[in-house]
Amino acid sequence: MTSRPGGRSARVRGAVRDATLAELGDRGYAALTVEGVAARSGVHKTTVYRRWGNVAGLIADALEMAGGEPWPVPDTGTIEGDLRALARLVADGFADPREGPVSTAFISAALQDADAARALHAFFLARHEQSSVIVTRAVARGELGAEADPAEVVRATVAPVYYRLFISREPVDAAVADRAAVAALAAARAGALNARE
Repeated sequence: MTSRPGGRSARVRGAVRDATLAELGDRGYAALTVEGVAARSGVHKTTVYRRWGNVAGLIADALEMAGGEPWPVPDTGTIEGDLRALARLVADGFADPREGPVSTAFISAALQDADAARALHAFFLARHEQSSVIVTRAVARGELGAEADPAEVVRATVAPVYYRLFISREPVDAAVADRAAVAALAAARAGALNARE
């Protein structure tokens, strides 16, 4: 089937994506079904099965669409402010009653399905690329050396937040997010997050 931007195919894809996110938010990954998404989207289930195949296909497509959307990358005027805001943005997203369960479901899906894992990997690559401007601006302002690896600085900033959320299952608040940002900045300034040669 040939897709036309803004055509029927795009409308169907958008409706199915919206229904997938709504079902994930309301029911979680374990209860996500093609039938539930079809009913919620108003798209016939045979169409959903034909185009997306299964629940993993729905997850992968929703992540692909999300990866291409703009993200509100912080711009506070300083690298420390930007990294603090970035870590808080991630923490706040998981605390959000609507967004949090969807994001958690994406990670749960990735742990159980290879296609979902590949889609989540691509999603994070896109987010890291979007967020790399934080480091680029810091280098231009003289706050970091040009050797700093933007993606590694971003990863080091958000990794402690994800660790607490999904590994140690500890609470995450603004203080935790700020500590992660400050630690990442210290590592970047010490050269520990420089690009590999």
